[in-house]
Amino acid sequence: MPFFNPSIKTQRTVTKLFSFAAVATAFCVLAACSGQTTSPQNPDIASVQWRQHKANTPPSARHENGFVTVGEHLYLVGGRGERPLDIFDPATGSWSQGAKPPFEIHHMQAIEYDEKLYVLGAMTGGFPEEPPLANILIYDPATDAWSEGPEIPADRRRGGSGVVLHEGLIYLVGGNTRGHMSGYVPWVDVFDPETGRWTQLPDAPHSRDHFHAAVIDGHIYAAGGRTSSHDTGESMSLTVAPVDVYDIENQRWHTLEAPLATERAGTATVAFNGFLVVLGGESISQVEAHREVEAYNPETEEWLSLPPLPVGRHGTQATLFNGELHIVAGSENRGGGPELNDHWVMEMGE
Repeated sequence: MPFFNPSIKTQRTVTKLFSFAAVATAFCVLAACSGQTTSPQNPDIASVQWRQHKANTPPSARHENGFVTVGEHLYLVGGRGERPLDIFDPATGSWSQGAKPPFEIHHMQAIEYDEKLYVLGAMTGGFPEEPPLANILIYDPATDAWSEGPEIPADRRRGGSGVVLHEGLIYLVGGNTRGHMSGYVPWVDVFDPETGRWTQLPDAPHSRDHFHAAVIDGHIYAAGGRTSSHDTGESMSLTVAPVDVYDIENQRWHTLEAPLATERAGTATVAFNGFLVVLGGESISQVEAHREVEAYNPETEEWLSLPPLPVGRHGTQATLFNGELHIVAGSENRGGGPELNDHWVMEMGE
């Protein structure tokens, strides 16, 4: 079946949460995932399950951090306060520390580019009006050193944004120009690391911050998040249900008929073998961080309910390595704590 085409009026949209048993026959074989997205597969699988990884020396607890795969290691970066750079080696199952970021960085979706860790669309400083980063921040694992990268245009700086890499270009989606105040924007920009050029793209249909983005088959998905407005006394209640999709080739947005199944912000989002997977989050509906893990299938236009996180969390990032999904850290309750340092892996059951 071809990828969802918004111009085809006859395609149906059904928002339906399937049981765990249904997921077992609809979700993909995680071992086949390699970072490149494909159409969702439907193999005969037994189950999807969570496994906790316990290391002798765990990483530093934190939230509002990034977590990204660069080469053969996973990097836990930033968070509220000046946090160390913790590095996970899947070959040994152990954590170590790299060079500490030069200053506090938080509310980010870190990415890998050219075998380096890139941070942009992030915040620094203290609540509630945290300034956005003025420059891209780059960590090189080969030298264990941080450097200040290209400047972000002053009139397009924001944090809490979705950031994705596609075909050598870095896309910056949404975010907030004023931290947790009423500075939420629908902006979209693309940065070419080869030329150093920034280009403004069409605005998204909905403003949002406190979310992550993902790319599936040349389309950027912006799901979850909120329009933070601490200055008005509202933030947690201003979650964004619609899911916006950007067609990169045609430079055109549309909004899915099926909104995010469980409305929330502070989510972690990944593209997982053709599925859009949204994990955890926070909302006005509950004090505890969300445990929900939901996957959108672009072919059937349905949301699937996956096994929930064993411990709910918001304010962290999920990453993929060798066909498995890893998530570490975050806040266990709505707001700023308690901070977590546990490490969970989603894998296929036998």
